[in-house]
Amino acid sequence: MNRFDQQKRKMATQDGFIAALDQSGGSTPKALNLYGLKSDAWSNDDEMFALVHQMRTRIITTPAFNGDRILAAILFENTMDRGIQGQPTADYLWNVKRVVPILKVDKGLADEADGVQLMKPMPALDALLDKAVGKRIFGTKMRSVIKQANAKGIDAIVEQQFAVGRQIIAKGLVPIIEPEVDIKCPDKAGAEALLNAAILKHLDKLGAGQHVMLKLTIPEQENLYAGCIAHRQVLRVVALSGGYSREEANRRLARQHGMIASFSRALVEGLTAQHSDAEFDEAMDAAIQSIFEASRTSGIGLPGGQQLIDGVGHLPRGGIDTAAEVPHHPPVRGHEVLVEVPARGTGLARQLPEHGVRPVARHR
Repeated sequence: MNRFDQQKRKMATQDGFIAALDQSGGSTPKALNLYGLKSDAWSNDDEMFALVHQMRTRIITTPAFNGDRILAAILFENTMDRGIQGQPTADYLWNVKRVVPILKVDKGLADEADGVQLMKPMPALDALLDKAVGKRIFGTKMRSVIKQANAKGIDAIVEQQFAVGRQIIAKGLVPIIEPEVDIKCPDKAGAEALLNAAILKHLDKLGAGQHVMLKLTIPEQENLYAGCIAHRQVLRVVALSGGYSREEANRRLARQHGMIASFSRALVEGLTAQHSDAEFDEAMDAAIQSIFEASRTSGIGLPGGQQLIDGVGHLPRGGIDTAAEVPHHPPVRGHEVLVEVPARGTGLARQLPEHGVRPVARHR
């Protein structure tokens, strides 16, 4: 199995969450301020980005930051272009930490229209994607924002996200589609319902082998995005913290079955440059563990504690509790399927080959 396929399997099947380390441009000074560095600590952009890379390097190299609990890390282009301990950042993440590298590719937000902020044009996207492929990046992330429950604006956002997503897929990368609903949206639940319907329509238009991930605001309605999570073209659905504190984001996430975290500010909340190494490592470990637990709590469980996910992350709608149900889920047939069962037995796994499924058993 090549590196990309190993990473794809990890993203589809392993417990964990995504660390969003992709502050860029205007958000970088705020990130450094929260880290305890005042604006007089740098005098130009080069010095500012050098400091933020030192901060990210400290986060990534802490012992707690590894592939046991973290699936992937989202990087800003400047971070991708730099190195950690003598290796390009993406290679260090995978070779040393077993964390999948993902690249932020959008260039910021356009002015608000129809209650949303689309992404700014990205005329150099092809060149950036080619560079990402050369740097052995697995996937990408791009963000737009929904401010109002406006159907016209939400349709435009989803259309743009999937159009760019197809461009990314054509380069052999897996896009994270991120149409964020602002947590201050006056009708947040209404905007999320419109968004869910629009996303499902576009997911149904994707061809075989065209897989995406979704990064969404934690919804007001529990399990609103269950249809997206179950969709065969979706590798993973992840949640942004959206301005919530870590405690609040974890609490909300734990109620959403099948969503895992992709936190940025909530991940690094409370970490400062003034921490000793021991203090920093302890705080990092506690943050990672709390987010990991919220993401595990949100996993889909089937009756009896059994779970089926195939090699591209497809979970049949309603799940499968017995091998006899496999023929009723044609998309599963012929797939290598991860089977999670209680430690007391793997009877389901033993029965699956009779139904055209090659199981990979894993005990909880």
